[in-house]
Amino acid sequence: MFPMEKTILKEIVLDQKNKKLPVDFVRRDIEMKIKKDKGDHIVIISGIRRCGKSTLLNSLRQARNESDYFLDFDDERLIDFSVDDFQLLYEVFLELFGEQRVFYFDEVQNIFGWERFIRRLHDSGNKVYITGSNASMLSRELGTHLTGRFIETCLYPFSFAEFLKFKEFKYNHNLHLNTHEKIKLKRMFNEYLQFGGFPSYVKTGDNDYLKSLYESIIYRDIIVRYKLPQEKPLKEVVHYCASNIGKEISFNSLKHVAGIKSSTSIKEYFEYLENSFFVFLLNRFDYSLRKQIYFNKKVYFSDTAIANNIGFHFSEDFGRVLENTVFLQLKRHGKEMYFHKNKAECDFLVKERNKIVMAMQISRSLKNKETRDREIFGLIDAIKEYKLKSGLILTEDEEGAIKEEGYNIKVMPVWKWLLT
Repeated sequence: MFPMEKTILKEIVLDQKNKKLPVDFVRRDIEMKIKKDKGDHIVIISGIRRCGKSTLLNSLRQARNESDYFLDFDDERLIDFSVDDFQLLYEVFLELFGEQRVFYFDEVQNIFGWERFIRRLHDSGNKVYITGSNASMLSRELGTHLTGRFIETCLYPFSFAEFLKFKEFKYNHNLHLNTHEKIKLKRMFNEYLQFGGFPSYVKTGDNDYLKSLYESIIYRDIIVRYKLPQEKPLKEVVHYCASNIGKEISFNSLKHVAGIKSSTSIKEYFEYLENSFFVFLLNRFDYSLRKQIYFNKKVYFSDTAIANNIGFHFSEDFGRVLENTVFLQLKRHGKEMYFHKNKAECDFLVKERNKIVMAMQISRSLKNKETRDREIFGLIDAIKEYKLKSGLILTEDEEGAIKEEGYNIKVMPVWKWLLT
């Protein structure tokens, strides 16, 4: 492969240099966390396509005095860029802007061997910010060549609080709301469940945009990257998952859905989907890791709007949309999660330092006695199993406290929990 021409590389760098923040830019919650790091770590921002990583990177650039050493590797003009061209890029930076010590690389995982150059920059005393949308490729290279040199933060589509900021919706942060304020906030929450958190879709509501995003993930991030011979089995699996959010799945049964013979291929599909931050699997908790591996999983999506667009219709089961929304919020906060299944089921367990510290149920409403009894029974089963003192039930709109078998159960609306 021939090296890139310096004149072309200069042109691309200059074209990209003055990327502006969108006029409707919303400062993301994790930006402050990233800025608090004053060390010399390489900063990795990972996450699904189009969730706002590039905008966040540009916001970080604008907050620093040195901001010119920037390149977005998702530019089609860099299709032939290879690891050998990084030195040329460094020379271009020096020629155009003089010496600076801070580098910004967007979607760097597109370049095979990128981590060697990043390590050289870091070892020479430079600060480096990079983004990427493939968890496996990032973690493999980071673990091999950059151990101890980086901090990684995952960016997800808008949280509910970020959605409200994007919509310029003001609310009382203490959440002491009168009836009128509460109704308006609930209306915004329903809109959030429908439109999800991809910034461009929230802005336009254009279903063609979601279709384009879906196709980019399926084809560019999975089929092309992993050289899959067929697209139909993968799409069948995704469609099935989008129609069964929060339900148990097994690789063995899904092979029949996909029309293939091997459950190993299904397992690989999910690895690819998770690597792209598109679909997530939740393990059933057991103290035996071997049993955890072989138990059925539950499936959740990175965004409720895209799941709804693919195959799931949230009007059919509002409770599962709430469940997916809670799952994503726990992911945003870096929680280690499982679901519980013994005498009964409990939606989420949160684990910290090898100990289950929280049990949660998600239900649209507790007004129906059968539903109420089922949710409480499952929660109490988990509370007893993991020796907890209390539990939490999140609903669409109900709030209060329940005392059951001596245990305290807090009931709270999902929208309020998301903002506290």
